Amino acid sequence: MADKFYQDVLLEHAKKPHNKKEIENPDFSKDEENPSCGDKISMTGKLDDGRICEIGFGGHGCVISQATASLLTETCLGKTIDEVLALGKDDVLALINIELGPNRLRCALLSLDVLQQALKNCGE
Repeated sequence: MADKFYQDVLLEHAKKPHNKKEIENPDFSKDEENPSCGDKISMTGKLDDGRICEIGFGGHGCVISQATASLLTETCLGKTIDEVLALGKDDVLALINIELGPNRLRCALLSLDVLQQALKNCGE
């Protein structure tokens, strides 16, 4: 029953993603493609006093990549750069709460990788 709930949550985020937008004049920005499947994610956002005050994503891909990007933007809003950089695979898996094989895991982790790269590069 719980698996069905989380599958429904993922499908809802894939159909009606939250924060799927480009931020104008962003403080951080990065896009990346997963060459093995063609998923593409871009992350843009603004910082205020070291915290993410506005965040958006773009791109295309499977339900997993798009839903994870949507969930991740919600989770990271208001967090500090260090808090986001400390997130890992287990945090993403806790967000989506379904088991994934190695190929689907790359889809789920793409948005986190892109966001962390963008934050590492901001200010350069």
